[in-house]
Parts: sequence; C-alpha cells; structure tokens
Amino acid sequence: MISLATTAQNTWCIGCGNFAILGAIKAVLQSLAEDGFPLENVALVSGIGCHAKIVDYINVNSFYSLHGRVVPVAEAIKLSRSNVKVIGFSGDGDSYGEGIEHLIFAAKRNIDITMIIHNNRVYGLTTGQYTPTSPLGFKGRSTPFGTKEIPINPLEVMLASGATFLARGTSHGLELLKKIFKDAILHKGFSLVDVLQVCVTFDNLYEYYDKRVYELKDHDPSDEAAAGARIREWDYNNDAKIPLGIIYKRESETFDDRFKAEAKVVDRDAKIREYLKGQV
Repeated sequence: MISLATTAQNTWCIGCGNFAILGAIKAVLQSLAEDGFPLENVALVSGIGCHAKIVDYINVNSFYSLHGRVVPVAEAIKLSRSNVKVIGFSGDGDSYGEGIEHLIFAAKRNIDITMIIHNNRVYGLTTGQYTPTSPLGFKGRSTPFGTKEIPINPLEVMLASGATFLARGTSHGLELLKKIFKDAILHKGFSLVDVLQVCVTFDNLYEYYDKRVYELKDHDPSDEAAAGARIREWDYNNDAKIPLGIIYKRESETFDDRFKAEAKVVDRDAKIREYLKGQV
C-alpha cells in the first residue's frame, strides 16, 4: 500500500468537515494506484482558505494558487501535461465568489479537470463572514444584523455553463463521497463536486443537513431536465430535502483534446521560438 501521509501538522478544528474530504480523497487516490494509475501523474491545486491546507496532508504533487485562482492553474497544468489527472480543491468563497468567472469558463470549455468545492457557506479562515452560498439572514462578522442577499445555487450556475459532471456530497457521508470523487476524477471532462462541508466553529450545520439529506435513487443523470429539477429542489436557502449523489453526467469533447489536436498540426514550440526571436 502506498503511503499518502505527510509530516505536516494538521491545523483544522476538531470536527471540521475537511477531515471527511481528506479521508475520502486519500482513499480514492489509493484505489487509483491499486488500479494501476501512477500517482506521479496526479496534481492537486488549492486556493486560499481553510480548505487549502489539504494539499499539505497528501503526499502527491501539489500547487498553492492565489485566492479565486484554483481553476486557471488547474487548466494550465492540464494543457501542459495531458496525461495528468488534475484535482482542484476550493472553498465556496474562493470559487463561488472571487473565482466564479474562472469556474464558469472552465465548465463552458469542458476542460478535463475535477473541482472539489469545500462549501461550508462561511469564510471560516477569516472568522465567519458570509459567502455567496450563505442563507438569507446569516449573521456573521461582516453582517451582524443578517445578510440581505439570497444565496446562489452553484450547481444551477454550473449546469447552465456547460459542466458535464455535477454531484453533491456531505462531510457526514464518507462512503458516498468516495464514490462520487472517484467517478468525478475518472470522468473525461469538467467535473464539479459540491461538498456541504461543515465549519463547526462558525456555522455548524451538521444537524441541519442530517435531517434533510437523502441519496438519489432511480435518477437518470443523463437527463438534463431531471438534473435541473433535482438541483433546484433545494436552493441553499429553503428547508427542502437535499439530494446527494451524481446529479448530472454526459459525454462531450473536451477543450484539452481540441487543444492537443491543434498542437499536432502546428508546431507550437517552434512558433513560440520564432516569435521570441523576432522580439530580441
């Protein structure tokens, strides 16, 4: 068995939902290695926030990006190394806030990367400000009288943007999370997993989710209309039941394959050298 452990000290709060994501992704990477996939061909990218420390705790290639910039770094790695599985870890503030334009265009392009969103619906690292998925009326450091904003439904945004794999899990559902992560990583195209990852310190929603979540059964993820209905069933603000699992999946040509096909026709390196020579 390959050891994925590192010597980095874990600094997450006791009970943090990030532990579930860490456990799930390590199990999946171990499974991929046992299936014959070389872990040197895995690259992890993280952003800014409590979630970002996850790359310190997994012994594979990793890259820390700037706030909101996980996606463009992941895209660059994929375009330069097509044989690498690129997995981005990002928070709801990181990618649904500052970096949402990158997320939308990655989905539009259908580039073959996997985005795992640690969606705790609060800025935990900076001690409790509201994020794009915080519910209406959320009271935090920046909104002591309650936020006046209705939250976005990120899966609905991603479906409209062209994502070819969408799923949702929770940090109290480890076995389902492992299955979703593996399917998302093996999917050829842009995949996003929205993990309802609980911040026990600033927005402890374990009880809220435990009463409402259910795993999808007899659902056809290739049916876009059905996927849209399941996505809109819970809008991050109401008290409806919350569906978990693979909500949408379809096959489509990827941006990186189109990019690679062009590179076979045009010697890009030679063109770059020619251009640079002319600038000297």
